[in-house]
Amino acid sequence: MPHPKIRLAYRVIIDNSATTPWERYIFEDTYKEYLMQQQMFNSKENPLNTFRELLSVNPKAEQLHFLTGMAASSYTAQLNGQFYRVQDVLGSTFFPFVNYRLDIVNTDIADISRHKIGITLYSPLLTYFGIVNNCYLVAPETDEKTGYETIMFPVQPQLSICYYEPSQFNDLEKQRPL
Repeated sequence: MPHPKIRLAYRVIIDNSATTPWERYIFEDTYKEYLMQQQMFNSKENPLNTFRELLSVNPKAEQLHFLTGMAASSYTAQLNGQFYRVQDVLGSTFFPFVNYRLDIVNTDIADISRHKIGITLYSPLLTYFGIVNNCYLVAPETDEKTGYETIMFPVQPQLSICYYEPSQFNDLEKQRPL
């Protein structure tokens, strides 16, 4: 019987309270990058301090999420596709990811302490078996077979299903005439 496929997303918020070296480097480098990039969208005569203010008067400033995010690419690459902060039910710190997206929560060109970003890490496609004991039951293999090695990630803040692909069996059921 075919199983649905999902992609999980885990969001990390990084702000001035960051303590790990990885987060501190991202915090500092994305702030520096934002300071450089915001000049393309901000007024030279009357610059706006915060990202939200800038975005409200210049919708093109939306590009700053991507442009600022480039400063985090080398740091996410250092993780080699494994984020070691999300625990499965066995206590293993293993969250595979294949892509990320950075978004600016807010920042201020006059005050680095107000800089706050989010990094969302996206898992590869996983076979989804459902929620068992408040945990996502998934398998890293996506080929249909008779048995699977599974992982259980507790349902928790900042971890979400961001993509759902129904099984082919479900699609066939919908097409069957009554």
